[in-house]
Amino acid sequence: MSPVFLAPLIVACALFMESVDANIIVTALPAMARDFGHNPVTLNIAITAYVVGLGVFIPICGWLADRFSARAVFRTAIGIFVAGSLMCAASNSLGLLTFARFVQGVGGAMMVPVGRIIIFRAVPRSDLVRAMNYLAIPALFGPTVGPLVGGFITTYLHWRMIFFINVPIGIYGIYLASKHIANTHEPDPGPLDWFGFLLSASGAALLLMGLTLIDGSLTSRANALTMCGVGLAMLALYVPYARRKERPVLDLSFLKIPTYHASVVGGSLFRIGLGAVPFLLPLALQEGLGMSAFHSGLITCASALGGAVSRSTATHTLRRFGFRTVLIYNAAFAGLAIAAYGVFHPGMPTWAIWTIVLVGGIFPALQFTSLNSMIYADISQADAGRATSLGSVVQQMSLGLGVTVAGLVLHVSHWAQGHQTMVWSDFWPAFVVVGLCSFASIPITRRLPPGAGDEVARGKRQ
Repeated sequence: MSPVFLAPLIVACALFMESVDANIIVTALPAMARDFGHNPVTLNIAITAYVVGLGVFIPICGWLADRFSARAVFRTAIGIFVAGSLMCAASNSLGLLTFARFVQGVGGAMMVPVGRIIIFRAVPRSDLVRAMNYLAIPALFGPTVGPLVGGFITTYLHWRMIFFINVPIGIYGIYLASKHIANTHEPDPGPLDWFGFLLSASGAALLLMGLTLIDGSLTSRANALTMCGVGLAMLALYVPYARRKERPVLDLSFLKIPTYHASVVGGSLFRIGLGAVPFLLPLALQEGLGMSAFHSGLITCASALGGAVSRSTATHTLRRFGFRTVLIYNAAFAGLAIAAYGVFHPGMPTWAIWTIVLVGGIFPALQFTSLNSMIYADISQADAGRATSLGSVVQQMSLGLGVTVAGLVLHVSHWAQGHQTMVWSDFWPAFVVVGLCSFASIPITRRLPPGAGDEVARGKRQ
């Protein structure tokens, strides 16, 4: 194989490790909750902590790669991720697990953008499309392999074993990166907006964690509300600061661009529902329908298969109908698909559940692909990096907020129905609420002109 494709393969393997890990833990949540002596819903904080670590560190990854070299940062990211995995395996309390997941998120945050930088620098432009196709492998197979492997290990071995999978992959990845990735960096990356980073990152983290803790199961509601209040205040202070700063760490001026605004703001509402499903669905199957972790994994992987079908037709669909039409109608279909999970009940045939989950993976995947493509429709090449930073942070925080919203609705539903343990009827309100979040994105998308983003969607020049 050509040496220029070794770097993309190494990056793809690292991203596959991260993708599998992100999908492997959700199947094990009920077993982990039993060992820690907590309600399974309470473990949503472990998922949120990972998303917070992932989201808040993305904005500084490009600067770190320029300052210390992409290879050094990439190897460090893998090392941090593996260390976080070992900490997860050794955790004997929910607090330690939450901290370990945050550490994993920090490592994961650096792997994705820095991996792309490595590919851009290592591969000629004529081969860039082929090289970037390697990065589609983790996104395609991670959600399929993760639930299956996680369910099997949890059912037949022990949930702690799932975190040891990352160790040999990570060590080998560090070795390959050291041997085959060039040590390049920018001679003068310029100053980093440290104050803006601390203000925005701390504000987003406090707000999201405060919302996660607001049910009062792990701390008092007063503490959770204080975290939310401080987080909101810090984010509110960041807005005027970013407007005055020449090059803020998160440039809010991009939100004035209609296609970018619709993709980031409207897309964040859709991603709340998208982020909730990987958390809710395994819980509903195991706690609500009494399936084993492995049986649950066999069901949930159907969603990834549906997503693969959708991705194979996404280009044709967008060329035929354009961004605006696809995003409006598909948001409704995606919302209905998510809400349809609420019809599951004891005695329902497994084939029927599997089919609903398969179909339910098609529409969200198309929406996700469309939003990720439209975000660059009217962004110049020079602004792509800064626009990506803001979009990536909002995307990750929206996915984390989805887990938080799902946990809150599930907690309220469980309390309102007066059940001592989780039963299937506790889950349908949560699926309906997160499904409605997808519908909430439609009014924002409707403001777009009919031909918005056609140069990207249909290859037409404006």
